[in-house]
Amino acid sequence: MINYNDILRKLTERYASKWLVLLFDSCIVIFTFFIAYIIRYNFEIDFNFYTFLKQLPFVFIATIISFLIVNSHKGVVRFTGVKDVVNVVIGLNILATILIISTYVSRKYNFDTVFDIPGSIIYIHLLLNIFFIIGTKFFIKSMYRSLFHDFDKFKTVLIYGAGNSGMVTYDAITNDAKSNIKVFGFLDDKEGKIGKKINMLDVYNPKKIDKEFVEKNKIDEVIISIQNINSNRLLEISGSFFALNLKVKIVPDVQHWIDGDLSIGQIKDIKIEDLLGREPIRINNPLLIDEYNNKVLLVTGAAGSIGSELVRKLSHYKFKKLVIIDNSESALYDLQQELKRNKITNIETIIADVRNKQRLDQVFNTYKPEIIFHAAAYKHVPLMEKNPFEAVSVNVFGTYNVAELAMKHGADKFILISTDKAVNPTNVMGATKRIAEISIFCQKKIVKGKTKFIITRFGNVLGSNGSVIPLFKKQIETGGPLTVTHKDIIRFFMTIPEASQLVLEAAAMGTGEEIFVFDMGKPIKIIDLAKNMIALSGLNYPEDIDIKITGLRPGEKIFEELLIDGENTKPTYNEKIMIAKCKDVTHDQLEKIKKLLMHDSTSSNIEIVSLIKEIVPEYNPNNTKYDVLNVK
Repeated sequence: MINYNDILRKLTERYASKWLVLLFDSCIVIFTFFIAYIIRYNFEIDFNFYTFLKQLPFVFIATIISFLIVNSHKGVVRFTGVKDVVNVVIGLNILATILIISTYVSRKYNFDTVFDIPGSIIYIHLLLNIFFIIGTKFFIKSMYRSLFHDFDKFKTVLIYGAGNSGMVTYDAITNDAKSNIKVFGFLDDKEGKIGKKINMLDVYNPKKIDKEFVEKNKIDEVIISIQNINSNRLLEISGSFFALNLKVKIVPDVQHWIDGDLSIGQIKDIKIEDLLGREPIRINNPLLIDEYNNKVLLVTGAAGSIGSELVRKLSHYKFKKLVIIDNSESALYDLQQELKRNKITNIETIIADVRNKQRLDQVFNTYKPEIIFHAAAYKHVPLMEKNPFEAVSVNVFGTYNVAELAMKHGADKFILISTDKAVNPTNVMGATKRIAEISIFCQKKIVKGKTKFIITRFGNVLGSNGSVIPLFKKQIETGGPLTVTHKDIIRFFMTIPEASQLVLEAAAMGTGEEIFVFDMGKPIKIIDLAKNMIALSGLNYPEDIDIKITGLRPGEKIFEELLIDGENTKPTYNEKIMIAKCKDVTHDQLEKIKKLLMHDSTSSNIEIVSLIKEIVPEYNPNNTKYDVLNVK
């Protein structure tokens, strides 16, 4: 039995030979040459037909030369676009120029009449060529779309933005022969454009797009095509369309177009990081090249979310050696294989625990790292509330070990990856990270050395292990509900690449005993984030997936902060990044940290947390069994 679908599929995978295209276009030119004569002589064969026949080979050869000059025959007909049209027009004008020159020379020097073509015929011929060749190409393109597309699967879209970017988006969609998108019209906020037509399509007022309009016209999605759109504006626009159960896509900024051209494949779905409510932080500092080239670099916690992204970014530099350490075998192996696939060399992958000082000493002694990024940490708030000894052992003791070895082996810089939860902490995890911050500056009190200690402190990282985004994704996959601990809870957010880039920038500009924080814009309500994620998944709240308020977890705050009282900030050359000078470490804190590090797993939780409270007086346990430690 003949499978017509397979035949059609095989036909779509084949392209016409460029020489066949050249021959086909040349035949059209010969045909229009005859029509030009007919039009010129009032649709009668009232001309020297013998001379006309003699002129055909000359016109044919001139046509071949013209099209070869502009390479118009190399274009794929089913993908004909604006640039192809321009190319054809240029080729046809070259042909007309050749014919005009031949006519001039023929008349001036009395050559054979074969080269003497009336000017009126040349210009009629030119216009007919433009009409027939371009029309034929678009006809074939249209026929291809009709034959090889399932119109039941076509998506009807509105383009938000009736400016230049919107026109380019429209062209990218309509010029793609494989596109399954049908543009219904444009949306624009400007009163002067509303009600007008562009490419025979209406421009609508976005404020008047409602459910009735969407259902009546069977709109499937909206493509936002506004260059350099403010993220707050993007959040506002996309939210209004999510409420209408429409998918929303966005056209990238022009600098991200491939070779200056927009392709339909570059029109992407709105991502949750696009809705941060602030502009993405972009750092392009040439000083980073000098900072990391020809250096021995070391990253602890290299298999984690931040650590692995740090490694990826560092892999672009020409370092002498990159040592990556983690105690998670599988995750570290995956990172190692990724680096191998990307042909990154001079990497040393080491399985080690930051709590094992002797093992770390061997590593430091072997490789002599010059810049150390300390990303190893326990970070899950509820787990650390129940396991304070483990929080201390990794976040405090592990940090103390790496910092001490950095001083011992003469490292240039030590960069600690901290968190906003270390500021006025209400949980064990945040309090131990605050002690980690304090402990690295203890090294300067104990041992004099050249190592510069730098802290980077930021908020929640989108997509990191254990963060709210992966949790919401899993809950959506299982049908919900999405769990939010409090309807008013807010958080600052940044992407993993942003966080990693900030760390690299801090290392380059840091001179020691500084905390780097940055302008993260407005905090986002977690409940709004949950609603946006439901919409981005193509579902409706609360019809498809509900949101459940579960109550604050032990140690959880309604809002986070980035600075401790007394940490005054000053600006840097990047307006998004600020520097805070660290508070002085007291002798009493030093002694208590030493005492804390002497505790072992046999110590009671309340005993450990009580000492943590003494070291970090601003630590106020919240909604936990350690609340009894708060001063009444």
